[in-house]
Amino acid sequence: MELYTAQILLEKSQHETLTQIAQQESRSLSEIVREMIDRELRYRQRRQMIVAARELQADYDADPALTAFTAVDSDDFLVLG
Repeated sequence: MELYTAQILLEKSQHETLTQIAQQESRSLSEIVREMIDRELRYRQRRQMIVAARELQADYDADPALTAFTAVDSDDFLVLG
């Protein structure tokens, strides 16, 4: 993992809380912040995927060609000797 230096401004209460968490967990403040950022980024990515899926749902409901092969999803169509 390649790390970059970034300067951010925190409210005093945010810094105090993050510092307390870091001390309780014997971890660095940077590690705590990176973990929280990762969690938020995953949440946002999942939310974008859900929105995209909802936007495409009408197409899947209206166009049978998009779901034609779902009927064979569980079929064992390849049987090896």
